Amino acid sequence: MSVVPAEVVPGSALAAEEPVREAAELGPRARLWPALVAVYRAQLSRARVARIPLLFVATFQSIGIMILMRGVVDGGGEAQAVVAGSSVLVVAFVALNLLAQYFGQLRGSGGLDHYATLPVPPAAVVLGAAGAYASFTVPGTVVTAVFGSVLFGLPLTHLWILVAVIPLAGAALAGLGAALGLLAPRPELATLLGQLGMSAALLLGVLPADRMPEAVRFTRDLLPSTYGVEAFARTFGPHPDWAFVLGDLAVCGGVGVVSLAVATWAYRRAAVR
Repeated sequence: MSVVPAEVVPGSALAAEEPVREAAELGPRARLWPALVAVYRAQLSRARVARIPLLFVATFQSIGIMILMRGVVDGGGEAQAVVAGSSVLVVAFVALNLLAQYFGQLRGSGGLDHYATLPVPPAAVVLGAAGAYASFTVPGTVVTAVFGSVLFGLPLTHLWILVAVIPLAGAALAGLGAALGLLAPRPELATLLGQLGMSAALLLGVLPADRMPEAVRFTRDLLPSTYGVEAFARTFGPHPDWAFVLGDLAVCGGVGVVSLAVATWAYRRAAVR
């Protein structure tokens, strides 16, 4: 004669009294702003040691270009274009070139799987990384702008415009760099695209626009950093036209919003593959 426990007998009192256990629900996803700050701090501390030497390279590169151009350009509007373009080139080197390499390597090594398992919005990952990389450009851009202004005898009065130029141009170029790195099928191709983008910022941003053919000028207008360069260059004049300066900054900011949105879409596309 076998004994059956009362807990397993259908319709028993003990089985009826036992509470029904429901499946545990996952916690809510992190909100955008706290997640963005967390990713920004993590990226900033992670890249601080590795990226500082590259920032020196970007700064010395821009300063060297201005010294070479000093023998060709005497002053006036051409000098303003050279100083403004060389300053924004520091932003392009870090925010576009290095960020394209970073996301390309992250995708190639499977690092996106780590972020995909976290309850972090995709926009927070892209914006946090872009903000961290763009932050490294601040000291180099300021040093380049001051050195170039002294070298070409330009006024230092309106250098405060860099407070707007650096984040807006940085957002546009960082979004473009992140999108290139995430859309490239291989890390090597992401590195190549980042280098090409920085070369375009060098050739089309530093060289005076008046000496370029019409077709090259049209290509220059398609580059996001061009509007940051134009806004900065306009402030060297004795009486800057602030309406045009604000217009260039607005275009630069609009391109930044679009490029970061594309980078966020590219991150979602790469994370699910």
